[in-house]
Amino acid sequence: MQRYFVNRNQVEQNRIVIRGDDVHHIKNVMRQGEGHRLICCDGKGTDYHVRIEGMDHQQVQCVIEERLPSAGEPASRITVAQALPKGDKLEWVLQKGTELGAFSFQPFVSARTIVKLEGKKALKRQERWQRIVKEAAEQAHRGRIPEIELPVSWNSLLQTFGKYDRVLFAYEKEGNSLLSSLDHLDGKASILVVVGPEGGFTKQEAEEAIAAGAISLNLGPRILRAETAPLALLSCILFYFGEMGGEPL
Repeated sequence: MQRYFVNRNQVEQNRIVIRGDDVHHIKNVMRQGEGHRLICCDGKGTDYHVRIEGMDHQQVQCVIEERLPSAGEPASRITVAQALPKGDKLEWVLQKGTELGAFSFQPFVSARTIVKLEGKKALKRQERWQRIVKEAAEQAHRGRIPEIELPVSWNSLLQTFGKYDRVLFAYEKEGNSLLSSLDHLDGKASILVVVGPEGGFTKQEAEEAIAAGAISLNLGPRILRAETAPLALLSCILFYFGEMGGEPL
């Protein structure tokens, strides 16, 4: 069944009213009407299996047939901090990272970042990113929509390191193995994964990250693209915690 996110205020006793862009998608893209069944998720841990009761151009009225706990969320909370890459590479990271199970995303600007986003341009780009993340979360049957923040400076990112149980700093020049970097973490840990731009991090940035509490991490002898590294790391961490269909390592 097709999945849509709704706000809690759209849930009224045994009914849900869907509004906004999803109305067009239900009516004109999926061509669904009265009697069709959908899944609505409130982003707070509950899925609603519903049946369409009626619709017009502004809303779709649904009857709730069943309530179930959302099952698509990893216990670990992994935030991907990605230096702004060129082109639409970040959109790929957002889409695939959401499908895999990222908790949130934090773009940032480092010394070798070429792309600059500020003011209205940044806000407009964030709106597009939010749409991409929402659609990916629906497709992947996530239980919540990952947050995507506005880009911050490198120094601002460093100041957030203390909020996480562990910060993993991807550095191609030197670093620890992934397994040793995850030692003594349980499956409910909050983890920040920090990945640089196409040109990588400077030596000074590496020193600043480690001084701020990050663990330098080496991803092996192969050089990964800026948009590949965060997805590889995210997949490996989720596998380590048993979130990819197996047991924890």
